[in-house]
Amino acid sequence: MDFEMVMKELEALGTERIKKTYINNGAHDPLFGVATGKMKPIAKKIKKNQALAEQLYASGNYDAMYFSGIIADPTEMTAEDFERWIDKAYFYMLSDYVVAVTLSETDFAQVVADRWVASDEELKMSAGWSCYCWLLGNRPDDEFSTSKIADMLNQVENTIHDSPDRTKSAMNNFIYTVGISYLPLHEKALETAKAVGPVEVKKDKKKSSILLASENIQKDIDRGRLGFKRKHVRC
Repeated sequence: MDFEMVMKELEALGTERIKKTYINNGAHDPLFGVATGKMKPIAKKIKKNQALAEQLYASGNYDAMYFSGIIADPTEMTAEDFERWIDKAYFYMLSDYVVAVTLSETDFAQVVADRWVASDEELKMSAGWSCYCWLLGNRPDDEFSTSKIADMLNQVENTIHDSPDRTKSAMNNFIYTVGISYLPLHEKALETAKAVGPVEVKKDKKKSSILLASENIQKDIDRGRLGFKRKHVRC
């Protein structure tokens, strides 16, 4: 399948209801409004195709950009490619669920994520923290430096309430992910979650959300999910 064929198939799958939902979450035209689950049959036909993924991501169409993350081949991407992608990620569904997810399948994920965490740019920071969530929730614990992850928990505790809203959300998820998926620091993550307490995330035209990592960690402990790891990051 080529670019034009994919765009036609995506357009045919779009609905006004899903389009409205995406726009309410930060997307803007052009977009078709395709439910992500509806993309899977197209992805199965294509599998991985980095050249096509680049064309789709460059289109600026939200659905095409999202789909590009599903068919991208991270082994063919460089750190510079991810810098280009994050610069075009204009809201969190792209930064955290396309760019960060794809980055998490590379060998240099932590290097790039560290740079973004330190960037002082809301969506880059959000993508950096989110990338660590995808990594910790998928890779073996021994692939990470315990002291580094501990330092990151300290950073979250000291800065989360003064961070931009999308970054707050990703940081809160980082506490939760360490608490459930990174056993060496389970107890420290619990302590951090309690020290941080409720985190308020403001949303455009919507009521603020109150995030509480300690509650989410405890819920998953009660469900027997302590130590949970995903088999796959991307759908």
